[in-house]
Amino acid sequence: MDGGLILLVFLAVLFAWLLNRVRRAFRLGPVGYAGVMIVFILAMLMIWGQTKI
Repeated sequence: MDGGLILLVFLAVLFAWLLNRVRRAFRLGPVGYAGVMIVFILAMLMIWGQTKI
């Protein structure tokens, strides 16, 4: 497995943990939580894809 991909998975887990704490503070609903996670995953995949070119 690519080292960069492992780093992105680790960052995604860290981001999800931080987002859960922020979600409690800002009272985001499940739709807002899912939306932020989808945007984060797409951004990370695009950044990872740029390193493959």
